[in-house]
Amino acid sequence: MPSVPAASPSIVLCTLNAKYIHASLGLRYLLANMGDLKAQTALREFTVARQPQELVDELLALLGPARPGSAQIVGLGVYIWNVKPSTELVRLLKAARPALKVVLGGPEVSHEVDRQAIVQLADHVITGWGDVSFPKLCRALLIGPQPLMKVVAGEQPSLDAIALPYAEYSADDLAHRVLYVEASRGCPFKCEFCLSSLDQTARAFDLDRFLTALQALHERGARNFKFVDRTFNLRIDASLRILQFFLDRLPVAGSEPSADDLFLHFEVVPDHLPDRLRAMIARFPPGVLQLEIGIQSFNVKVQQRISRQQDNDKTEANLRWLVAASHAHLHTDLIFGLPGETLESFAAGFDRLYRVGPHEIQLGILKRLRGTPIARHTDTFAMVYDAQPPYNVQQTGAVDADTVQRFTRFARYWDLLANSGRFRRTLPLLLATRAPSAFDAFWAFADWLWRNTGQTSGLAPETLVDILFGYLSTDCTVPVQTVRETLLADYWASGARARPLALKAWLPKQRAPEIHASKTVAQRQERHLTSDKF
Repeated sequence: MPSVPAASPSIVLCTLNAKYIHASLGLRYLLANMGDLKAQTALREFTVARQPQELVDELLALLGPARPGSAQIVGLGVYIWNVKPSTELVRLLKAARPALKVVLGGPEVSHEVDRQAIVQLADHVITGWGDVSFPKLCRALLIGPQPLMKVVAGEQPSLDAIALPYAEYSADDLAHRVLYVEASRGCPFKCEFCLSSLDQTARAFDLDRFLTALQALHERGARNFKFVDRTFNLRIDASLRILQFFLDRLPVAGSEPSADDLFLHFEVVPDHLPDRLRAMIARFPPGVLQLEIGIQSFNVKVQQRISRQQDNDKTEANLRWLVAASHAHLHTDLIFGLPGETLESFAAGFDRLYRVGPHEIQLGILKRLRGTPIARHTDTFAMVYDAQPPYNVQQTGAVDADTVQRFTRFARYWDLLANSGRFRRTLPLLLATRAPSAFDAFWAFADWLWRNTGQTSGLAPETLVDILFGYLSTDCTVPVQTVRETLLADYWASGARARPLALKAWLPKQRAPEIHASKTVAQRQERHLTSDKF
């Protein structure tokens, strides 16, 4: 069970998560490895929606009054999604209690540290791994000798020397939050847009030790596991043992799905799916497996340019097998704005992926993460990035700023209509309006929707029903009866309760929505879609 620190701890580990449902794996690693300092260490998680001054008040109240001659330390996890409010948090903390020692860690402050305002405000920064280095720094600050360097390069010990963090998940975490776990660290691939390209290799935790920790979590009631391994299927023998572990803990065959059933999320390499792994995946029933599959681009020249190794034909074949022969939910990724990728090239890749039929296509925009090698293409391909987080590309030599803005709206609308799963029957009708290109059809619709609403948020599902009815039946001249019947079928399947104007006359006055077991599955899948990595 998670340890309970003494009153008025000397050390507080904290971070600002994107949402409450995310539980910081990084902080729990630090807590598990505090050794003799663990009893005087507390862990607190907040969300970015909170006001920084509120967090300052809570942290200082937890630490208690300043104690002359005794250091107080706040360790803060800094990520791309929280660096802005974290900077304000540090500023307010240091203003309220100048003697407080603020130590930063996390990927956002592990590179280009001399350029960041939050680093200038803090006392120390640990770059890279903090499992060993953070406890050492705390001992120096509390006991001495005092550290001489502000920036500390994190040590990378053997994984066997690192205490696993999973006992630090509380009962509340197990009941209400996504649990992050990792069977390995690092990545052998060198995709230049990713921080993992800086890793020398991938290293695996001892599998028996890891599975013992998973067993303890499962016995405590954990049922939602998100693996943060960049390449879960890199070592097939280990992948098979982990999958078998969960197969052995599935509910009895034939029982109804419930919120207590297992839900597993893995990130897999798309072109590496040997027969033994296929056979194991095929054994999982619906609603258990979600596979995140990074395609990013089907353009071979772009792949080579950014050092991405991917066999496109094998990738497509594997995806088609997963769609046809497994019950896994496929969450696929594409990145817009890569060096030299044109709109036409991206559209061709989108259409190729759409024809395969994954359950979701997540559309991202290239980000220049601090430290990533993608920066080497900036001048050659006229890449312009936002200087503020999340550092999205604003234009390139191949796509102008207006096209990037249009794509940003396209991606938002795609989430609302396609990835939401609410319009499974209507979406093919929409995407057929400019056959053979699904991309062209949705691009035209996204432009039309923006012109007519000026909104990318606040569009309720019933509003989208009315919008789709008007667009398809009027602008695209699809037969009214076809549009109405298709939207009506989607409306009932979604379990919606509102009454869209376009369907109002055809809806019974009293009818309970049809909420199927698949809706429960979709809700559980959604927990993992925009989750923080740590």
